Amino acid sequence: MWPISNSVVLTIYCCTVTLVLEPTVTVTSLNAKSQALPFLESPPNCDGYVGNVGFDPFRFSDFAPMDFLREAELKHGRICMMAWLGYVSVDCGLRVLPIPEALEGVTAATAHDASIEQGGLSQMFLWFGLLEVIDFIAIKEMLEGSGRAPGDFGFDGGLLKGKSDEYIEDMKLKEITHCRLAMMAFSGVVTQSVLTQGPFPYV
Repeated sequence: MWPISNSVVLTIYCCTVTLVLEPTVTVTSLNAKSQALPFLESPPNCDGYVGNVGFDPFRFSDFAPMDFLREAELKHGRICMMAWLGYVSVDCGLRVLPIPEALEGVTAATAHDASIEQGGLSQMFLWFGLLEVIDFIAIKEMLEGSGRAPGDFGFDGGLLKGKSDEYIEDMKLKEITHCRLAMMAFSGVVTQSVLTQGPFPYV
């Protein structure tokens, strides 16, 4: 019988415990480095999602459903794409007529407080709250196995109809890339506009 050292026994034991406690982690994922953060291990639950570069430093994907996290990422990214455009448009002089008297002369940075006093923001809160209720139903059904893809509300305008899987995957990658850029861009534009108190481009 071949002699077995204590270190070999300990190694076999640790590997066995790891596989029992983490059955969803494949052997090929172990010790794989994150593309975005090479000094950290790549989060295995992010594998297979479009745009995955292993960025999950707090490892939310270890305890939250990935479909829910992707839904949240797409939602925040889409909002920020519209928010950046709207924020800059106000400071470039674009207005929706008629302008309420309480909102005359506001900038993008001062519009929030003025809209609360005027009451317009309360109406927006009501309508967006209603949309969130509808969205919650869709997310709940998705997490229960409805087959709905995260962020998919069927609002593609027919642009993806009849397209190949490769084309659709490429468009999904472009969307998530723009979403991530928009989230950083909106944070930056708000910060810069408040610091400079000037018009666009806030320099």
